[in-house]
Amino acid sequence: MSQKIQLYSLATPNGQKVSIALEELGLDYDAHTINILEGDQFKEDFLKLNPNSKIPAILDPTGANGDSLPIMESGAILLHLAEKTGKLISKDTRLRSETLQWLFFQIGGVGPMFGQFGHFFKYAKENCDHPYPLERYTKETKRLLAVLDKRLEGRTYLVGEEYSIADISIFPWVGCLDLFYKASKALELDAYKNVNAWYKRCSEKPASIKGSKVCGWD
Repeated sequence: MSQKIQLYSLATPNGQKVSIALEELGLDYDAHTINILEGDQFKEDFLKLNPNSKIPAILDPTGANGDSLPIMESGAILLHLAEKTGKLISKDTRLRSETLQWLFFQIGGVGPMFGQFGHFFKYAKENCDHPYPLERYTKETKRLLAVLDKRLEGRTYLVGEEYSIADISIFPWVGCLDLFYKASKALELDAYKNVNAWYKRCSEKPASIKGSKVCGWD
């Protein structure tokens, strides 16, 4: 077996998180595109890595005390990579806790809510003509952006002054609102000055530029 980490992904916000982290950490890996539009996520080989049929997943050949370790769920993967390298997460107890809190903020809030907003804003117009779902998720997306904007006031990154897996977990989702959903006007994204400045810092890192294109859409 190759000693490189095997990444199975697609360049969605959740997929980009892991490839960006791998690039930022300088870890060797092989990338395998899982085309979710063609049903690759339901194939038997991928189900062995992630029985939930979601991207991304990794196989770390030395991740379990030297043995092979498959890992599903992007948050779990980010935490594993940070702990494996001792980077992108503070060893200080308070800062480590804050990093995990903002990581879970993405997992429980930003990802699901931004994703539902995008679904109803971009894809569901022909199947759902009731205004309630889009109004609900627009309101919640704006609320979460305001939480981020407040947190980033006077800060370079989400936790202290150090770039971390918390930043990596969230900024691709912020970028998706404009780059993929084309929702800048609907969400009034220009109003979140701190978020915009932070997103620029994160997205312009060389590892972010490279990592965001890994397993890209054809």
